[in-house]
Amino acid sequence: MLRTEVNDLHRAMESHPAIDQARGMLMMLGPCTADEAWEVLVEVSQHSNTRLRAVAEELIATTEGEPLPGAVRAALRQALEKR
Repeated sequence: MLRTEVNDLHRAMESHPAIDQARGMLMMLGPCTADEAWEVLVEVSQHSNTRLRAVAEELIATTEGEPLPGAVRAALRQALEKR
């Protein structure tokens, strides 16, 4: 049980920077607050059936010319249009 908790905390620490960077990107794109950017990421994750960390990493990859996967792109468009 303790080992599982430690592993979960380790994974959370690894994904935190990517999620924060994606939140910053959304704050610029939105424009929106940090809390709203978090809500957008969660909504995109849920509607595209993609882990939140993966959504963040895919969004960051667009800065290097990578396209967003279709489901993530559609969910992001929907989430931003609501704001």
